[in-house]
Amino acid sequence: MDPAVLREDMVDGLESTARDVLHDEGVAVAMRDVPRHEFFEDERSAYADREHDALGTRVLAPSTVARLLQALALEDDDEVLIVGAGVGYTAAVAAELVGETNVHAVDISRPLVLEARQNLARAGYDGVFVDRRDGATGLPEYAPFDRILLEAAAVDPPRALLEQLATGGRLVFPRGTQRQRLEAVSDDGDRTRFGAVSFEPLLVEGEQAGAVERNRTDREDMEHALRRSESRRGWEHEWIEWEESVDSR
Repeated sequence: MDPAVLREDMVDGLESTARDVLHDEGVAVAMRDVPRHEFFEDERSAYADREHDALGTRVLAPSTVARLLQALALEDDDEVLIVGAGVGYTAAVAAELVGETNVHAVDISRPLVLEARQNLARAGYDGVFVDRRDGATGLPEYAPFDRILLEAAAVDPPRALLEQLATGGRLVFPRGTQRQRLEAVSDDGDRTRFGAVSFEPLLVEGEQAGAVERNRTDREDMEHALRRSESRRGWEHEWIEWEESVDSR
């Protein structure tokens, strides 16, 4: 079947009253224009509203991409950073909305970065910048960004990403661990909550597929270091009666 027809059917299904997923006309037009099959091996299954596995990552279903981009609320000529490039499809839809040279994407997995670059070029979006980076550090060389999309779950967005938001900017991410909700954070700290979602956690170096050594202690070390830095030492607690404590020894 003609891929253009499959795209129309895909978007029509997302816009239907029964699904009630896609409401933004701009996002709908963009999803009708992007040849999603260029990002998948199987042309027909590319337009099914379900997730796929590719190179150790989960490729988002079209309905999830629609929800993310609607929450992001892209405007003309916005500078956009997508953390978690995946196979490149989300970046392509964003490029339709703001222009391909305004879209930057990073991924911690080198094979995925190469895959995304190839897919985007084949689909006609080779102006999208894709680089291999630890997503938690963002892309400071190209900051600030009007919109940042984090395609991985976190309890709170990494500080570096918040610092790379432009004035009036917005960061969208899945907040939580087992139970997650899509959330938008503005540069002044205002938060907007959306519906429930399910994403894999934001990876640190060593956790990505294809890493020489998968080292999950890095995450624990970072979390413990943060807790230690923010915890109060005994001498900072005014309620401790030090003389009594010394006498009791």
